[in-house]
Amino acid sequence: MQLDNRKINIDDEVLVQRAQRGESSAMEVLITRYQNRIYNVILKICGNREDAADLSQEAFVKAMQNLDSFQLRSSFYTWLFRIAVNLTINYCKRNVRLGYRSLDSGGDESDLEATGRLKDILADSQSIDPAKALESKELRGLIIKAIMKLDEDQRAVVVLRDIEAMSYSQIAETLEVGLGTVKSRISRGRNNVREFLEAMLP
Repeated sequence: MQLDNRKINIDDEVLVQRAQRGESSAMEVLITRYQNRIYNVILKICGNREDAADLSQEAFVKAMQNLDSFQLRSSFYTWLFRIAVNLTINYCKRNVRLGYRSLDSGGDESDLEATGRLKDILADSQSIDPAKALESKELRGLIIKAIMKLDEDQRAVVVLRDIEAMSYSQIAETLEVGLGTVKSRISRGRNNVREFLEAMLP
């Protein structure tokens, strides 16, 4: 049975079960459904478009290779994000070629502006008005740079929480760490971002 990617509105669980039975069109729908989100979250962690594209492809290949072992104990979305984020963090730890040139080149800030989720990062700042900061393209660029200066573990949780809007429990499941670890990393990451911004701004 062929599935129309343009019209498909089937639950992930059904698609996964069909893909596990060998229906390639079901896997194609899952890839189409999540490829942009996977690419964007990887980009915001690794900071390089080419690396993000390669890691996205690697994440989907790994997901397809391990699909038979996926038992639907978590959502496909969480399982796939776990694969993608772990691949990216491991890649970042192995490579020194980390930077934020791709994130700073335009085209990735519109989604941040639309969500307004980054206000949480700035909520406890003593010198930065979160609303005004997110209205300024320059300040949004600084926020992105500040996120890229975090270590990989803090960067991952800040991206997943404040950009992807995952819940704490989803992040814990995705990264396979405790809820307390997630909360402490988010707190330290947000504090580090605020300190960087306050040092950069007059």
